[in-house]
Amino acid sequence: MTSVITSLIEYVVNLTIMIIRDFNYPGIFFLMFLEGLLLPVPSEVIMAFSGYLALTNQLPVYAGIPAYMLALIAGSLGNAVGAGTAYAIGYYGGRPAVLRLGKYIKLDERALSKTEKWFEKYGAASVFLTRLVPVFRTFISIPAGLARMNFWKFFILTFLGAVLWDSMLIYLGFILGSNWQNILALFNDYTYAALALAFLVLIYVYIKLRNKSANSIAQADKVQK
Repeated sequence: MTSVITSLIEYVVNLTIMIIRDFNYPGIFFLMFLEGLLLPVPSEVIMAFSGYLALTNQLPVYAGIPAYMLALIAGSLGNAVGAGTAYAIGYYGGRPAVLRLGKYIKLDERALSKTEKWFEKYGAASVFLTRLVPVFRTFISIPAGLARMNFWKFFILTFLGAVLWDSMLIYLGFILGSNWQNILALFNDYTYAALALAFLVLIYVYIKLRNKSANSIAQADKVQK
């Protein structure tokens, strides 16, 4: 099983590299669009490799704009457009569409309800900050649509978060140079830390929401008495 997963990861990485080499900035946009749309396309590979290509002058320059800047624009815009599409699934498809999709991303009715409560209190902040956390950065879009967050506010916060994330990856690609693939091991370790942190945050928010609900019930009882 491990060898199958390893082979699959290698295939995705090699396919990603091939698309960027063949199509340059449109390829970067397309791949980051897919990542924003919740598909398992690794932004770490896309943007770090783009940073390496920019460093070695293997990406074209247009209108005097540096290659790394063009890669940043293409990647961040692609990711924001993909996230906007995922947002639309939640906004227009509603709970039925999301729950059908949830079978593939481990999102059930109970988790969905908690997520909606999260957005009632932390919507805007969560959209921006989650873009900087591996794994969770793509899944924030659907509950934002379900919560009917203002689209342009969502899009701008998503784009700004993507710019920060992609800038970091491009810079790491610059630093690592021909060893840019070492970033994969770095983010494997970081992902575990992110999962642990996210778990603790979810527990904290759940407790806060539960206490708030309990206080509201207590106040309602006092009014009735």
